[in-house]
Amino acid sequence: MSEIQTNAPKFIVDTSAADKKNRPQTDDQIRQTAIEFEAFFLSQVLNSMSSGLETDNVFGGGESEKMFRSMLNDEYAKSMSRNNSVGIADAVYREMLALQEVK
Repeated sequence: MSEIQTNAPKFIVDTSAADKKNRPQTDDQIRQTAIEFEAFFLSQVLNSMSSGLETDNVFGGGESEKMFRSMLNDEYAKSMSRNNSVGIADAVYREMLALQEVK
């Protein structure tokens, strides 16, 4: 009988990934993650709020405006979360710190 050869991909396994899961993050990394979560949440809220808006027939409408409005909402959300205007990031930050202390 002949051997069957496969062209299976050879994966590179990062053994340090297991260490990264158990290692606590620094305060700056936790703060940045909380800010990114708040920005994502606010982006979803703004997209939901603007989904019902009607566009001007002369200059607006179409897929391009939908894409632009979504990107604009993302930037508004990032700006709001960077300026700590809502406070969701602070609550998430405190919870993430508390979860690290429990371990």
